[in-house]
Parts: sequence; C-alpha cells; structure tokens
Amino acid sequence: MNRPDADARSIAVIGMACRLPGASGTDALWDLLRDGVDATGETPPERYDADALYSLRPAPGSIGSRRAGYIEQAAEFDAEFFGMSATEAVDLDPQQRLLMMTAWDALEDAGRCPEELAGSRTGVFVGNARADYLELRFREGLEAATASQFNNYRSLLPARLSYVFDLRGPSVVVDTACSSSLAAVHSAVQSLRAGESPLALAAGVNLALRPDESVMMTQAGALAADGRSKFGDASADGHAPSDGVGVVVLKPLADALADGDRIRAVIQGTAIGNDGRTSDSLLTPSRTGQVEVLRWAYEDAGVNPADVDYVEAHGAGSPALDPLEISALGEVLGEGRPADRPLLVGSVKTNIGHAEAAGGMAGLIKAVLCLEHRQVPASLHLDIANPVVPWDELPVVIPQKLHDLPDRGRPAVMGISGQGSSALNAHVVIRQADPRPAEPAAEADGTPYVLVLSARTPEALDALTHAYTAYLGPDGPGGAFPLRDICYSAATRRQHHEHRRAVIGASHEEMAAALGGARGKPRAARARKAMAATADRYLGGETVDWDEVFGKEGRFVTLPGYPWQTRRYWPGEERDEDDGDLAAWVLREHARIPFDDDSVLADIGIDSLAKLRLIVELSKKTGRDVDPEDFARLRTVGALREWMHALEARTA
Repeated sequence: MNRPDADARSIAVIGMACRLPGASGTDALWDLLRDGVDATGETPPERYDADALYSLRPAPGSIGSRRAGYIEQAAEFDAEFFGMSATEAVDLDPQQRLLMMTAWDALEDAGRCPEELAGSRTGVFVGNARADYLELRFREGLEAATASQFNNYRSLLPARLSYVFDLRGPSVVVDTACSSSLAAVHSAVQSLRAGESPLALAAGVNLALRPDESVMMTQAGALAADGRSKFGDASADGHAPSDGVGVVVLKPLADALADGDRIRAVIQGTAIGNDGRTSDSLLTPSRTGQVEVLRWAYEDAGVNPADVDYVEAHGAGSPALDPLEISALGEVLGEGRPADRPLLVGSVKTNIGHAEAAGGMAGLIKAVLCLEHRQVPASLHLDIANPVVPWDELPVVIPQKLHDLPDRGRPAVMGISGQGSSALNAHVVIRQADPRPAEPAAEADGTPYVLVLSARTPEALDALTHAYTAYLGPDGPGGAFPLRDICYSAATRRQHHEHRRAVIGASHEEMAAALGGARGKPRAARARKAMAATADRYLGGETVDWDEVFGKEGRFVTLPGYPWQTRRYWPGEERDEDDGDLAAWVLREHARIPFDDDSVLADIGIDSLAKLRLIVELSKKTGRDVDPEDFARLRTVGALREWMHALEARTA
C-alpha cells in the first residue's frame, strides 16, 4: 500500500507542550515514561472530599476510588502576562487559563512568534467534554449566574486562544467524549490539507473538578478502584480519570521544510468513524467499528499496517474494551507481519490515568517522544495478561520494559488510537521525521554574537536569564548547538516583550558568564562594537533587522521556555494583604497594568463592565448599597481612592 501523494498530504508536528499529572512539560513527561513512574495520587481536598464520598461497595452518591491523576497547581495562572485582572482570572475556567499558557509554550517550542500569527487564518481545534468550573459556580445559587460566566462556556475554549493570539481561522470545540482530542487533530489535518488554514493548533484539555462523573462511573461498575489504568491486565477494572492539557502545532510538511522549522514528527494519515449500529447498544464498543477506522487511517496514510512499529492504544484498562481493542489491532496490523516482529502496544494511561477528552493528545505527545528517542517505554500495571485476549494467536506484545526501536532502514511508524463513549473511534498515523543535516561543531573562532532576552515583567526576565545561564552552562542542553544558532533563534523565533536584556559573547562559556554578570575576555573589538550598538538599540525598544545583524539565515534550535510568574486564583480565596483597604483591594483585583493616581480607570482595565461587577462585589463586602451613578462618574485612580475611603468611613 503506497499513496503517490503521501508526502504532499503529510502534516508536520512542529511544536508541542503539555501539563499532565507528574509532568509540567514534554521533557518531564519523557522522564516519567522512561522511568516507569505512576503519577496518579490521592484526590486533593480542594477538588472534593473523596473520603466522605468513598464506599467499598457501590451505593447511591458514592465513589469507588480515592485516587486519580491530577495536575499540580491547576489553579495557578500568570494573569498579568495575559493582561487580566485578578478578578477576571478568578472568574475564568482554569481549563482556559492552562490552555492559554500551554498554547504559548507550544508556539515557543515551534519557534513561532504569536505576534507574527496575528491576523492569520491559523486554526484552533480543541477537544473538550467538561465545563466543571461553570457547573460549580451555578451550584452556588442564582446569584453566581453573573455575566462573567458567559466566558466559561465550552465554545469559548478555542475562541479564547483565537482572541488572545488574534487568529482568524476555524475555532472549534470537538466533543466526542474520550476521542475528542484525536478527533480535533483529524479536523486540524483536514483544514491544513484543504488549504483552509496555513497553521493549526490542535489541543485537548480536561480538568475533573467535581465528583459527579466518578459517582456515575461507580454506579456503572466502570471506575478503577485503585485509581490506576491497568491496560491488558487480568485485574483491569475500569476507568481511572485524570487531568490533562496538551497542544500540538501543525503545519503542512512542505511548508515546514521550506521555512526551516524543527519537525518533531510527521502525521501521515488520520481517520475517524462511528460504530453505527454494529454493536448491541449505543454505549457498547464495537470491534467492527474499530477495525474499519484502523483500515481507513492506514489507507489515508499510504502505510502498510504490517510496517507499524508501535501503537499507543486507547488502553483505558476496561475489562470489556481492552480485549476488543487488542484483537482489532491484531487483525488489522497483524496481517502479513513477520512472526519475529510483533506489534508493540502500550498506553500512557497506565502512567497518568485517563485524561478523557485530552487522553488522545497525551497519547500523541507520548508517541512523538517515542519516535524522537527511538524507544518505547513500559506499559505499567501488567502482572497477569487478560485471559480473554488470545495472545498466542495475535502478534501483539505489551512492553514491560524500555524497548529500543531497531533500525529497519526506514522511518519508524506509530499509530495512536482513541475511542469515545460517543461511539466515535479515531486513529492517527505518524512517522519519524527525516533527520536534520548534521549541525556544525560549536564555533571557536572568537566571533561575537548578541543574545537578546525579554519578558513581560522584571521578575520573569530574571528567571529567564537564570534559565539561559544554565542552558549555556557546561552541562546545559545549549552546548549541543552552535552559539550563532542559539542567538539567531532567540532573536528571530521568540516574541520580544517590554523588559529586555542583551549580552555579547563569543562562546557558550563567555555568554553564560555575561548573563551571570561576570565580565568576559574582550575579543574582536570592532565586531563587538557593532554588536554593542545592536544591543543598545534592542534595549531601547527599537525594532532590529535581525537579517542584517546575522547576515544569513540561521537554524532554529530549542531554547528555554517562558518562565511563567503564576499565582493561585480560586473563588472564595481572598487574600488579606490589603488590611481592609477597599481601594487597594479593588486595584489589585481589577487593574490589568501598573498605574499611578493619575491613571485613567478604563486604561488600566476598570471599564464600565468591570464597574458593574464591582458594584455587586462592594455591596457584598460593605453591606451597603453602592450608588451606580456615583461610581460610574469615577475617572481616575486618585478619584477612586478618595471615593473608596469615603465609603469605608461611612461603613465604619
């Protein structure tokens, strides 16, 4: 099987980022997978009281497990970076907050400056099936149904990214239950192939903030009692829910090659399809439906299924679904496969739990990492193979240790599967990217370069400086790249913010010393003078022609990511640092940018809509009615302070 147009239809994965249980990024995820870590844990009390709901036996209103997979610091957000006040951040669904930061991380990983994408037809496709934050607020009573909750409808998950980055292409929520994020990838691929979008963000996001779904799963006998997904094991007892946020940046392969992008993997083909009426009931999985989608995906990819090296299965640990999925994979990918080359099949869910609508995205990111490292990690919690599966008849093996991928004289090929309770099956076929030409050894000719860094705040700039110092240090990853490419990438593949730093060096060691404040050895004085002039212009806020500075195009290399300056935002967790000063509280919670007494309220984010919210909040805080007309007339920060102090005096 071979499609003559396969390369023309292929899509490059040029960037990716994630926040998953036990892993705040893709590097951390690989460490977790390679080391065979189970990142699931006890349910945090901030989610709900699992102890109070727990029951060994299914009973109405009970939960059969105290454990699942949770993202640490799910309420943390860098509101200032995105121009939001504290009140706006508290009101906003943390799924949107985490998605914004993860999307930025993915764009940085891709070397794409968001400001350069503004106004483009870049598409956004987000897999999601939960609106827990909105539901929790509504449960507080009708008073909680404020205008700000409009922002938390699920349709605004992709719209938030499109708005923040000014992306004008398709912006769509995809909800097919647990296959949502792979269905989102399929939609993104179709949009790119059709020429509708030149670039696409495909994502999955899932935060389980309420116990309702787990109670329902308990009643159905489908929740894993120990909070672990035991894919393929005889003791598999069901679903182990988890949080998850993942974003991939996709681009037509030909365009990515032409633009010098780093290609992390190539999507050869995708397919989605519903079971239709091929099973006994809507909620009963169908082997026929899975087999059809697998065949369609490999036909679309132009790939012989027997050549697939590894499949990242849906692998939820279901006693009913696991045997069905394994047998379907064996039928389609086992046909014509040599006996000495069984298909490896595993599941990231055994490490982190089932991230539901984001589960497929976690699997895709894992598969890309496997291709890059040419290794397949162990699938955990397999002690006794499920006896229902005819293992002797199927050329399928679940790896129980780290496997190296052998060199077969061709790019390695992998598949990623997802199945939803919507009966929607999805499969994505990816291959290893062609190796980039060998990079030259780091220069030792004394040529100086300028390294430019920037951030939204001084604190973030200091953190970024420390990250680059370590990156360029003796054991840092920057040592693998020529200094010129590092400086070129920092100048041309990163967005430049208000707070800036620029240093000059002719070696990794000298640049790291300059970042650390030490003085480097002067060399090539004339060249350094030119670099110093460039640095001064950059620090002065000027737009620099980097093509003129570097002379010719450089190679994009990986760099440290933006150092988020986060704070916890959660309803009802007001801080006491203002000691009862209402004006200080209002300005801290609602101002989006720095200000002084002469600042106009509308300019710092306290516009007419914010004032309407403030009237309600102040009435609750003070126990007094606030005159809307008086409050609406306030124009400056100074006037607000005077009015607030007068209100406090009347309240006292």
